[in-house]
Amino acid sequence: MMSHFDIKAGGRPVKQGALLLEVAVVGHTNTGKTSLIRTLLRSTSFGKVEDAAGTTRHVERATIFAGSEAVLNLHDTPGIEDVYALQDELQTIASRNKRSASNELLERFVTTTSLNDPLEQEAKVIRQVLRSDVLLYVIDVREPVLEKYLVEIEILGKAIKPIIPIFNFTAAHRAELDLWRKKLAAFNIYASLELDTVAFTFEAEKRLYQKIQSLLEVHYARLQRLIDHRARIWNQLCISAARRIAGLIIAAACYREPTGDDQDPVDTSSAAIRLQDFVRQAEQNCLADLLKMFNFTDKDIELQKIPVQNGYWQLDLFAPGVLKAYGLDIGSAALKGAAAGAGIDLMVGGLSLGAASILGAIAGTGWSTFKRYGREIQAKFQGTRWLCVDDNTVQLLYLRQRQLLDKLMNRGHAAHHIDQVDQQPERGDLPEGWYGIINVLRQNPAWSKLSDLHNHDNQYRLTEKSIIDALLNSKS
Repeated sequence: MMSHFDIKAGGRPVKQGALLLEVAVVGHTNTGKTSLIRTLLRSTSFGKVEDAAGTTRHVERATIFAGSEAVLNLHDTPGIEDVYALQDELQTIASRNKRSASNELLERFVTTTSLNDPLEQEAKVIRQVLRSDVLLYVIDVREPVLEKYLVEIEILGKAIKPIIPIFNFTAAHRAELDLWRKKLAAFNIYASLELDTVAFTFEAEKRLYQKIQSLLEVHYARLQRLIDHRARIWNQLCISAARRIAGLIIAAACYREPTGDDQDPVDTSSAAIRLQDFVRQAEQNCLADLLKMFNFTDKDIELQKIPVQNGYWQLDLFAPGVLKAYGLDIGSAALKGAAAGAGIDLMVGGLSLGAASILGAIAGTGWSTFKRYGREIQAKFQGTRWLCVDDNTVQLLYLRQRQLLDKLMNRGHAAHHIDQVDQQPERGDLPEGWYGIINVLRQNPAWSKLSDLHNHDNQYRLTEKSIIDALLNSKS
């Protein structure tokens, strides 16, 4: 579970114990201020995000906790819409108060601006700026570096508060980003940060808190506790998601549906349908769990070419052409029997057990061997047949979940775009020793039912760990 966030709109922040760090998120209209807070909160419910300018009309607050300890208040401020009128008003105030410090001029502006004044919104911003310890100035790097932005930064600098520029929407806009950096250097502002609210990375969030640490030494220890806490929570989240996917892969690869005489097409077809239904439902359950873990819903995320919509995979795992679409060679699959081509193998008897293994078990290799494989040995002689998901389809299942995990781990909660994903992942993206893993799973049909009891099985734990490590290492 992610850390608890106390979200309250407007009003003075509620203090808990020692004074909290007050952080004002400021900037021009429609640069992504609310989006930044949503990303830091891992929530799509804070504030209102639209493409129209001036969506945020009042100061809204969210408190970030490290466990039960309140650490900082984030204040979402309205955008500064008429920076030139604000500049003129401050110059007028300065001409009347020539001995006042720059922050005192801002105080006078706030106290003399009444309700329904044309600069009322700007006064709300400046009031919160003066109350805060540090300013996060959000910049949409896609915008040209216009004079009004530089005037805005100059005015904010009068508050004599540390300013950290947050560069938003940086993907594919490196040239514009470099220009912004050069312009900010003219104001002696160098402690900037790339934190894309759409293409999220946890390391960027971590660096944000570290930059605040370097500017506000008095809050260093508390911020370090927050960094450590959120890193621990993020790590647990990623491991839990990878473990959920590993459970799906194990359940699908281990599952088998008994069928009778392979000459009876009706019986074989019914077994194939039951197997496919099992795997489809297992995958949908896993998808729903992953979306919930990362605090997304089917209304928040739409991944094309995987693809996911309305909480369901749009592309059926067993649909014709799916393997080919993912760059998998259908011709290499060991498809057998009447179910060939349907993502299913027809297997006889003891799965991966050869004749020598069966004879050895019968000859007395040990009770533990017979106890484990006795049913398969008996089935071998009785001619029992099972249907199971073929190797290529299990591989496709893994690749789809790996792609989904990558998207969820790198998607900000302000994103509304449609993710594009490579439909032909490299074979090298499979876990090391993949076919050995599949071989182990084939020999353990009992693992198809998820149970905490499996955690006491050393072979199960090692198999699960191999899949989890592969999923997480591919994200590093």
